Amino acid sequence: MTVGLRGLFQQGKPDIVAVRAEEHRTEQVQRDIYDSHRHRVFSVAFYMTGNEVHAENILTETFVQAFNAAPEPDRSGIDQALISQLRARFEISPSTVGPEAAPAQSLERNIRRTELEEALHQLPPTERLLFLLRDVEGYSLDQVSSLTEISPRDASRTLMSARIRLRQILAGTKANAAA
Repeated sequence: MTVGLRGLFQQGKPDIVAVRAEEHRTEQVQRDIYDSHRHRVFSVAFYMTGNEVHAENILTETFVQAFNAAPEPDRSGIDQALISQLRARFEISPSTVGPEAAPAQSLERNIRRTELEEALHQLPPTERLLFLLRDVEGYSLDQVSSLTEISPRDASRTLMSARIRLRQILAGTKANAAA
């Protein structure tokens, strides 16, 4: 009887080693995925919330959701999880009314990063998100549209509205600085 148990343990040993090796490989792959996407996810979350703690929470919840959906999520899966987390906190929908088109004004001085960050936080959440995805992160209009579930036409209008608002906000910042 002892011989039978010994054989059982010896047969199981390679399986345990293989399982542990696979777990280690999966853990390393997930760590690599996290490392390659965390900066982008955190940046969008931070610029949406304006708060490091809230951005860190969104980052964590985004990756938990993405890894629960797939053991090795791709960029698209992570982006979907991020948008889901942002939708839980912000109303994300196409802008129905944009600002009046302002005449093109040239800002004669360089805009400081802090001024741009402050201006971004004055945008409505949908405009801010679409601007960040398209103009900061470099997504194509089709990718932004697909990701946010906003038609390309409405996404384009919302982006134009965001750009116009930013110009107006920054022009106001410039006027206040000159005064």
